[in-house]
Amino acid sequence: MAKKGKKENVIVGLDIGTTKICAIVGEVTDTGVDIVGIGTHPSKGMRKGVIINIDATVESIRKTMEEAELMAGTEISAVYCGIAGSHIRGFNSHGVVAVKNREVTENDVKRVIDAARAVAIPNDREVLHVLPQEFIVDDQDGIMEPLGMSGVRLEAKVHIVTGAGTSTQNIIRCCNRTGLEVNDIVLDQLAASEAVLLHDEKELGVALVDIGGGTTDCIVYSMGAVRHTSSLGLGGNQVTNDIAVGLRTPLVESEKIKTKYGCALTSMVKKEETIEVPSVGGRRARSLSRQILSEIIEPRMEEIFTLVHREIVKSGYENLIPSGVVLTGGSASLEGLPELVEQIFNLPVRRGYPTGVGGLMDVVNHPMYAAAVGLILFGKRHGAAVRFKSGDRKFWGKVGTRMKRWFGEFT
Repeated sequence: MAKKGKKENVIVGLDIGTTKICAIVGEVTDTGVDIVGIGTHPSKGMRKGVIINIDATVESIRKTMEEAELMAGTEISAVYCGIAGSHIRGFNSHGVVAVKNREVTENDVKRVIDAARAVAIPNDREVLHVLPQEFIVDDQDGIMEPLGMSGVRLEAKVHIVTGAGTSTQNIIRCCNRTGLEVNDIVLDQLAASEAVLLHDEKELGVALVDIGGGTTDCIVYSMGAVRHTSSLGLGGNQVTNDIAVGLRTPLVESEKIKTKYGCALTSMVKKEETIEVPSVGGRRARSLSRQILSEIIEPRMEEIFTLVHREIVKSGYENLIPSGVVLTGGSASLEGLPELVEQIFNLPVRRGYPTGVGGLMDVVNHPMYAAAVGLILFGKRHGAAVRFKSGDRKFWGKVGTRMKRWFGEFT
């Protein structure tokens, strides 16, 4: 077989999830990004978004990348990698500096960014993102572009996202062992928001909830900036386990039943509908009412989204999301879920499908691919790569470089 060539204008998003690993290859064109390849493989070695077995994860990544390379017809050497898990923490920070010459210069902006990021974080945590919110010159807030403005006091508000250092290093190590360099590590829900949220939604205020196999991740936007991020160690796998126990059926079969017949709202299921349920131990399959299945799924989904709602209320941004809630991730395709979430949040709810790309759009037109497509869009938007290697501890400097690019765009 002819050796695959390496294309320079290729960006690859690698979403290492709890249930599946997905790699999407995008080719940068004059008009945007075209999807040219996709690889997926069941994820082994992950639990709740965190790597628990290096060798199994490396093997899963290797198989995923082989499939993506074959479909795209190109050799892949670097990826933008997603990160999730309940170890993720996000908080808002605030920096203040005096303007030296009564006119805001680039140096003043750099100093105020440094002041905003100068927060004490534990040694076992790494800063993943420093996301800009707004500048304040003297008492004038809501400024997006402070350069050249007159004033004596400059403030910056930012949202800082941190994660467990070991989790970050393990992701980099797994990628490096498959021969891949990591261009950047990106928060999963931040990446997904690149692919599914509209500009108007971010301006007005919106919450994106990415519900995967092991985690449910949330990000809140208001006035075009990230205001809150959180992660919950519950996801679609809990629903699958509930079905397996409740219907006494193998896990593999319960996943199929959930995908094919599952409904998150019992009131939407007709009483006469029945499903065939395989039994364990070689016993005969049984015929059960579909309502029984829905009665197992609904309480778990209600629990997950009640916890997400409680987290948003606690953050103080409950009244700043009039655009409502956007659901994405593999479990977002569950029938009746938007209707259930509407009841919990009392806000409009929609499913988020990846947009902003061309090429094999029909192949990735599913909420489960939102994060991987978003990683490609993130990579294109943020330009030059900041490459991480296994054992690399210089996160602050690299985050600083990325942060300047964020602020460069912001201003």
